[in-house]
Amino acid sequence: MVESVAAPVAPTVGDPAVNLAVFGAVVALTLVAVVRAGRVTRTAADYYTAGPGFTGRTNGVAMAGDYLSAAAFLGVVGAVAVAGYDGVTFAIGSMIGWVIALLLLAERVRNTGRYTMGDVLGFRAADRRVRAAAAISTLTVSLMYLVAQIAGAGGLVALLLGVPGDDRGTQSVVIVVVGLLMVFYVLIGGMRGTTWVQVIKAVLLGFTALVLAVWVLGRWGFDGSRLLGAAVDAHPAGERLLEPGILYGSTGLDKIDFISLSIAGLLGPASLPHILMRFFTVPDAREARRSTVWAVWLIGTFFLLTLAMGFGATALVGPQAILAAPGASNAAAPLLAWRLGGELMLGLVAAVAFATILAVVAGLTITASASFAHDVYAQVLRRGQRVDARQEIRVARATALVVGVVATVGGLAVNGQNVAVLIGLAFAVAASANLPALLLTLYWPRFTVRGLQWSMYGGMLTAVVLVVFSPAVSGRPDAVLPDVDFAWFPLANPGIVSVPVSFALAVAGSLLPGAVAGRAAWAETEVRSLVPTARGR
Repeated sequence: MVESVAAPVAPTVGDPAVNLAVFGAVVALTLVAVVRAGRVTRTAADYYTAGPGFTGRTNGVAMAGDYLSAAAFLGVVGAVAVAGYDGVTFAIGSMIGWVIALLLLAERVRNTGRYTMGDVLGFRAADRRVRAAAAISTLTVSLMYLVAQIAGAGGLVALLLGVPGDDRGTQSVVIVVVGLLMVFYVLIGGMRGTTWVQVIKAVLLGFTALVLAVWVLGRWGFDGSRLLGAAVDAHPAGERLLEPGILYGSTGLDKIDFISLSIAGLLGPASLPHILMRFFTVPDAREARRSTVWAVWLIGTFFLLTLAMGFGATALVGPQAILAAPGASNAAAPLLAWRLGGELMLGLVAAVAFATILAVVAGLTITASASFAHDVYAQVLRRGQRVDARQEIRVARATALVVGVVATVGGLAVNGQNVAVLIGLAFAVAASANLPALLLTLYWPRFTVRGLQWSMYGGMLTAVVLVVFSPAVSGRPDAVLPDVDFAWFPLANPGIVSVPVSFALAVAGSLLPGAVAGRAAWAETEVRSLVPTARGR
């Protein structure tokens, strides 16, 4: 197992003063973008979808920035560095999952929706229960994703400041600062400011990853075989580094857990509310498709670069030093940067990674707040009556504050966990709660309100309950609560169970006696989803 390669001594890296200077420059750049964008955020459309006024290319870059989170940069590089082949599967699964979004959802979602996932589901069934289910699912998934991102910030900045890995107090202060910045970005900039932060972050992250990957490959004459050979020599597992089994494969149960994680990785990206919301920031379905094509290419290229970075970290830093650093495996990319380029490169990589976290958590927060304000407040509590746009924005901003506080507390609870694993859990919940409802709303004539409720609530509750009682939360040394054991579900990721359960509940709820299919609503939805000029309602 991975724990066997840990070492007790953490490396001392970089000059904290230089690190903070570079870090402060990147954060200042994003803050300027947010403040400037906030000056033109006046209406609900400005706050939720920036107009929608972005081109497909710009939105595609922002979409890549929204998705390339701390899990992608810190977690995947760390997983490859420590676990080799098993870590590679994180990258490949996340990359392929975007093809599902491109082929099945991008254009249809844009045509039928306006601001939130609830708009898409509510177009087929104008029922307050549908809006409530969509909002609850959005809030649950967003909070889980937020917790994972914020948790990654503690170890990252601890590495910047030279804070010992066991100094949870200082790391907790960092997590609180991340939460405050996240709320500021959303309150001031709205979707327009968040989008520009994501664009800036995506460009910086892509450039940094390219430099590190080329630098690593250059050390071995751009010969991938030599790089892999050096990684094998530096890892205690030897040749097993290039075979399945370091993380998943020592037992039959581990192999099933790997399949479960793969299902979540494949279906999760197309189910994330903050990714779906990005389809509404462009003027039409054609630009939504163009956005997704840009995102697929950028994300795919980035994940290929993470493979070089991960094996480079194994060869140049070593898994023992990585696991002993603050943030454990999440520190692989910053440590690689320090080994290659010293303090300045470390500061740049850590600052870009921190900007990555800020941009993603801002996108998640605005999605959660928009769903509550638009779906719950305007459609459920106010029963669809005309709501003043300024009041709706005030509700959204208040929700953003609450979400920020809850996510920060959650980040404190899971500080030190591998963010790629935490993201995998969020993917499983998203795929279980959202994907069946979205696909059947758009493609199945006999889908009903009852089937949608059973699917969303049943899939979400199944996934959340199995996560809570899984080894990821308790019962083993790397769990969130390592000192207690109430794990009766044997798999760390519930996707292999919860996703099929959600589909089965959707079908059962729609076909059992008493369900009303609503053929007229289906026909209208099908026409609206296929007509390129439709702009939602």
